[in-house]
Amino acid sequence: MYTVITLFAYLIDRIFGEFSFIKHPVSYMGDYILWFESRYYRDSVWRGVVLVVSLLVLTFGVVDGLELLVDSFVVNPWIQVGLYAVIASMSIASRMLHDAVNDLIDNPHRIQYLVSRDTQNLTPSDVNKAGIETYAENLSDGVIAPLLYLWLFGLKGAFLYKAINTLDSMVGYRHERYERFGKVAAYLDDVANYLPARITAVLIALLMGSKEALHGFYAQGKSHDSPNAGHPIAAMGLALGVKLGGDTFYFGKLKKKAIFGTGKGEIEVEDIQRSLALRWRLDLLIVLTLGVLLWI
Repeated sequence: MYTVITLFAYLIDRIFGEFSFIKHPVSYMGDYILWFESRYYRDSVWRGVVLVVSLLVLTFGVVDGLELLVDSFVVNPWIQVGLYAVIASMSIASRMLHDAVNDLIDNPHRIQYLVSRDTQNLTPSDVNKAGIETYAENLSDGVIAPLLYLWLFGLKGAFLYKAINTLDSMVGYRHERYERFGKVAAYLDDVANYLPARITAVLIALLMGSKEALHGFYAQGKSHDSPNAGHPIAAMGLALGVKLGGDTFYFGKLKKKAIFGTGKGEIEVEDIQRSLALRWRLDLLIVLTLGVLLWI
C-alpha cells in the first residue's frame, strides 16, 4: 500500500505542487517551534530535547489521528489511497523546488527567500551558484528523503522526517543562540539525511551521465561542514563542470567553505537551466521504479 501511495503522492505534487488554499503542514510545525522558543528557550541542550520530542510526538499524534479518521469513515480502499496520497504529497516539494529555482532566472532578488547566506552583495554568478546549490541539496531534503521515508514507513515516516528537517532549518544553526538549543535537532537531521543525501548524489551522477561525478562526489562532499549536504552539491558541480561552494558570508561573517565540482567559476543562467533539466529524468526514474515495485 505504501508503494502506490508514494507513486500517487509524487504525481500529485508534480502536477499540482503546493495547495495554496490550505496552510501547509510545515508552516504549522514552524509555528509550534516559534511558539516553543518564545516561551521556553534556554541556552540548554535539554530544552532543545524537549522541543524535538514534543514536536515529534505532536506530529505522530496528528498523522495517526488522520489515519484513524480515514480508516473509520472511508470504506472504499481506493478512495483511502487517494486521500492518503493527497496528504502525503504535502511532504514532497519537487514542483515547488524546481519552480523556485527556475524563478531566479527572471527574479534573482528572490534568492533571499531560498538561502540562509547573506544576499545583499551577491553577483549574478553568485546568485546562479546559490540556486544550483539549493536545487542539489534540496533534491535530497525535499524529494528523495520524504519519498524514501514515505515508501518505507507511510505517512508517519514522511511527516516525522519533515518535522526533523523543519527543526534543523529553524534551530539547527551553529551560532551562539542555537549551539546548545538546536544541537539534538541538527544531529537528528544529520542521521535522517545520511542515506537520502548519498542516494541523491548517485542519482544526479547517473541521470546526468557523469562518471566524474559518480566517482568523485564522495571525496569532495565529505569536506562540507554537513556530513550530508556536500554530496549532492559536489555531484551537481562535477556533473555540470562548474565550481560550487567557496567562501560565503553568513550573518555578516565570512565563512570558509570548500569548493565542490571542477571547471569554470563563473556560473551562468544556462548552468541553472542544465541543472533543472535533471527533473524530467528523475521523474521518469521515480515513476518507473515505483511502478515496477507495484508488480513485484
